[in-house]
Amino acid sequence: MKQCTVLGGQGYIGRHLVQHLLAQGWTCHVPKRGDETYLLGELGTVFYCVGLTADFRTRPMDTVEAHVGLLQRVLREAHFERLVYLSSTRVYLAAANTDEDQALHVLPQDPDDIYKLSKLMGESLALNSGRPCVVARLSNVVGGNAGNAESFVYSLLKDAYQGRVVLRSDPQTAKDYIHIDDVVGLLQRVAQGSKQRIYNFASGVQVTHAQWLQRIVQATGCEYEVVPSAPHHAYMPIHVERIRDEFDFRPRATLEALCTMTPPSQT
Repeated sequence: MKQCTVLGGQGYIGRHLVQHLLAQGWTCHVPKRGDETYLLGELGTVFYCVGLTADFRTRPMDTVEAHVGLLQRVLREAHFERLVYLSSTRVYLAAANTDEDQALHVLPQDPDDIYKLSKLMGESLALNSGRPCVVARLSNVVGGNAGNAESFVYSLLKDAYQGRVVLRSDPQTAKDYIHIDDVVGLLQRVAQGSKQRIYNFASGVQVTHAQWLQRIVQATGCEYEVVPSAPHHAYMPIHVERIRDEFDFRPRATLEALCTMTPPSQT
């Protein structure tokens, strides 16, 4: 029986990961937020799911503590077999491409880059700590019970169940999305052994805002409008050759994730 400790196990990713691992016969310990007594025990495999997303601009200190501060205490003090650090494909913003070994660009005076900088510091700390660590850079995760409350898709669905969606970006803006079931399955496989130290967790397929909106309108019958001259944002496709070749990864269709999401008004 495999033993693990899921830090951030009350969050969207962590909650689904715990459910998946328990179903696979793992023993999972989920420490409560603020309780660090677990550092004194044997942690088995550590899944580091702690993080801030939507409010990182207004909470820079908390963002660094979540992505780096707690991590350094785990790396310095804890007894574990392996640690999987959850990062983000946001680190590729302004990069030349999305290969895992690509040199990355940051601008310290840009408040948006506090997220990238803190995630990259967490990655670097884990990978250079001398401890057995691997990094998973997650793309936009969708699906699961109630969906990801901090995601773009969830915000559209929430508005749709209130009767009207206002799209404030170009409908042809496209991002890479990955289903939560694919994420937790890959996390388990990477934790059990991997050839590389950094992996992109993405589908390799971009979905436009227009495609999401069409599915949501079909599902809810809501009204919608697009703000005139809504800005277009260009996001690079995420390279997935590494997880495809090593783990024979075949992604689920992310547009079907709407079928499993509880309407936000009912949660």
